[in-house]
Formats: sequence, structure tokens, C-alpha cells
Amino acid sequence: MRQIQSTITADGELILALAEVPEPEAGAGEIKVRMEAAPINPSDIGLLTGAADMTTVRGEPGAIRAAVPAAGMRAMAARIGQAMPCGNEGAGTVVSAGAGAEHLVGKKVAIIGGATYADYRVVKPHEALVLPDGATAEEGASCFVNPLTALGFVETMRAEGHSAIVHTAAASNLGQMLVKICAADGVPLVNIVRSAEQAAILTGIGAKHVVDSTAPDFMAQLIAACTETGATLAFDAIGGGPLAGQILTAMEAAINARAGGYSRYGSETLKQVYIYGGLDMSPTTFGRGFGMAWAMGGWLLFPRLRMFGRETHERLKQRVAAELTTTFASHYSHRVSLEGMLEPDAVAGWYRRATGQKYLIVPNS
Repeated sequence: MRQIQSTITADGELILALAEVPEPEAGAGEIKVRMEAAPINPSDIGLLTGAADMTTVRGEPGAIRAAVPAAGMRAMAARIGQAMPCGNEGAGTVVSAGAGAEHLVGKKVAIIGGATYADYRVVKPHEALVLPDGATAEEGASCFVNPLTALGFVETMRAEGHSAIVHTAAASNLGQMLVKICAADGVPLVNIVRSAEQAAILTGIGAKHVVDSTAPDFMAQLIAACTETGATLAFDAIGGGPLAGQILTAMEAAINARAGGYSRYGSETLKQVYIYGGLDMSPTTFGRGFGMAWAMGGWLLFPRLRMFGRETHERLKQRVAAELTTTFASHYSHRVSLEGMLEPDAVAGWYRRATGQKYLIVPNS
């Protein structure tokens, strides 16, 4: 069968190729899924391209190649020479099953667990979600990463004692899901976008607080939104640049405005920014105008789900299934085959990670 694999060679080259590999068979307690749809998420791109300089891409039949700078090779040391299968999630039809999982044969399922850019994938039933009757593979392809991340933000807020959220790159598919979740759950949400067009997308689906980071009065708008919502928790998809620090500064200003007093050490209210993406890979920079009660760290979906526990994980999955075509509907601008995702023009498109430009792979269309 065919499978997309990413390899970093010892001489500093990325090879992203469509490889022929043995077709897997389901063992006891496993299901074999014929893959019919798999999204290219920002979280997939790190494995797909590694530290390659994607301005050096050159195509060949069934593959692309790109140079990996020497500085990037240090970060790639643990994967040099390994042909790594790609794709975090997807959906398809169960075509066979081992003992104990036979009841799933013929079901349309979404799956997680890697190696989904392929003709077939074998997984355990707990790595799958049976889609509602009538749902298509395309509708279920993005069941896990974006929906569970958005739901995970709200679970994190509750677990850590916050009451409102700030979210960046908020016009993304994930961001639109978060708007709908917060509206349904009564969670105040501040959405930071990067253009007036993106702001219009969110206000069009009912977002109350939308702030454009390119506006001249961005900080004043952000402080006002944090003051009104009381947000002390942020999830940042950008990563690099000054934005995370600006959010902390706005939170501190909002807290001080409500407190009506001054402390040389700043407020004692913890302000937390979690960086969960890397749309900007430049250094994260910030001043220290937000006191001493602050924290900045990373947030990863699957470690968080393990922290929440199996019961919470299953509850979130069932909410996704119940709201698959409403809250958690994903929208795709391009549909490509396994071969087509390796065309240089397609590579340039999905690597760009632009809002509104989401690629769906259809392995067995």
C-alpha cells in the first residue's frame, strides 16, 4: 500500500515521499481502516517538513526534496535516517477487524494515532470514534486535533481556576470552534486576529470580543476586552514575536484598572499564557510590564488529555460526535490525493498555514 513518509538524511536533506509499504492487517482487538480523508493540520507540518528550508523545495515523481540548514540538523538528530509516516488523524471505513472488534466492521470512523496519510491504517478501538449515521469521512476527518484542543482549552481553564480565555490566530478552524464552544458554555472569550477580514469572520458567527492585532489601537482594545471579560488565561498559536508578552501586559493593566491601586510588584493575580503553536518561529520576546505573578509555558493536547483522565477524554469525544456538523464542522479549501499533496504548488499551499487555506488528503477517493 501507499504511505507518505518524511526522512531527514545525514547529509542534510528532507525527502518527503509516497512510499510503498506492506499492507497492515488487524490483530486481536484491532480494526483496519481504509483511509478516505485526512487533514493537514499545523501540528502535522513539523513532522512533514522537519527543520527544512522550504524555499529550497524541488519536486520529482512521487516526492519532494529540500535542504535542511546545519543549525536545523542539530534539532533533527534523533530522527536522522528514519522514514517517518505522517498524518495525525483522519477518517474512513473499517474493512476488517480482529477478535473482539468485529462489531465495528463496516462502520465509518474517525481515528487518531499517526500514519493516517496512507491507504490503510490499523488502530485500537479506543483510538477511533464511530461517526454518527450518515456522516461522511470528510465530516469526520478532523474529529480529534482541533475539536479536542478547543475543548481542552476550556477544560484547562476550569481546572486551573480561570474564568475567561484569550485566543490568538482566532479565525482558524480551531478558533471558530472555540467561539461556538464558549458561547454555548457561557465562557467569556477574547479573540485576537490579524486582519479586518478575519475579524468579520468571527463577528459573523457571534463572537463578542474580537481584536485586530494590526490595528493602531490594538493594545487599548485588548486591555478593554481583558477588563470586560476578566481573562487571565491565554492560548497562543503564534508563538514567536511580542504577542504573548502583550497579552500578559494587557491582562495586568486590566487587573490594575479593576483594583484601583498600585503595587510596585504588580498584581498578585496569576496571568498564564500557554503557547500551543508555532505560526511564527522567531524568538518569543516580551518586556516585564506585567508584575511578578505570571507564567508562560507550552500546551500539548495529548499530555493534557492524559492529565484529564479517560472519563473526561471520552466525554469530550462524545460531545464532538454529537456536534460533528455544527460546532465542530471543519472547512477545506483544497482536496488533494496522496500524490497531489507532494506537488510543489500544493506543498507551498499547505506549508503556508494561512487562515482559510486548509488541505484535505483523500487517499482512496
